[in-house]
Amino acid sequence: MPEPSGRPAHTLLLNLRSGLRDWLLFLLLASGLVWLALRGAGGLGYNWQWYQVPRALLIDHDGTLAPGPLLEGLFVTLRLTGLSFAGAFAVGLAAALLRLSGSWSGRILARGYLELVRNTPLLIQLFFLYFVLSPVLGMDAFATAVLGLSLFEGAYVSEILRAGVLSVDPGQWDAARSLGMGRFQAYVSVILPQAVRRVLPPLAGQGVSLIKDSSLASAIAIGELTLRGQNIVSETFLSFEIWFTVAAIYWIVTTALSGAADALERRLAYPA
Repeated sequence: MPEPSGRPAHTLLLNLRSGLRDWLLFLLLASGLVWLALRGAGGLGYNWQWYQVPRALLIDHDGTLAPGPLLEGLFVTLRLTGLSFAGAFAVGLAAALLRLSGSWSGRILARGYLELVRNTPLLIQLFFLYFVLSPVLGMDAFATAVLGLSLFEGAYVSEILRAGVLSVDPGQWDAARSLGMGRFQAYVSVILPQAVRRVLPPLAGQGVSLIKDSSLASAIAIGELTLRGQNIVSETFLSFEIWFTVAAIYWIVTTALSGAADALERRLAYPA
């Protein structure tokens, strides 16, 4: 008997088994990597000092715990990622609609933007925005990083959204027109809701990539997680401990985002 949500019980069981198998393989791989790192550090005669890592996460101020440098950097990373993803979605949506429009100049403009952004390194784009455009526009480093990440990720979001719009049955356009909707209203009320639902997994993957790409903002002096880690390493020489901790934080955040996206995808696929 199917469950009230409409999902067969055997499908849930198969998903559970698949997820458990994936987690076991991941833990096995992670254990192997940790063993290799420990073995390599042992060969170098490295003196492990894990007891100093908690002070990089939490600081005790007269009995009150406060975020340490790494957690402060994480907050900056999350804020930078959130604003950049919103900007990337807006830029990507605009570029996708231009490419799907009947305007020749609009399609050329969108295509030029995509080719320019996708075929040049993000780091070079950040340097150009920071050293050339930001003094003219009066932007600080954080706003420059948000703009740079939004433009870079927006190029990939654009192609994801365009593919989603093209995947919608053309009959949906006819249905919208039969209801008296114009092109803009049909996009907003009929086409885009279906397209976004279909492209949610690749959008989530782009969000995960954005979290990792945000580490390049450290090159223009943004105090995000990677730059805070670099500063701690330069002060304490705890290279392995700090970088392993930074990597673990990134992994926790990206895994949580992927899990939330999977849950949302299942909710949209099998509404209660």
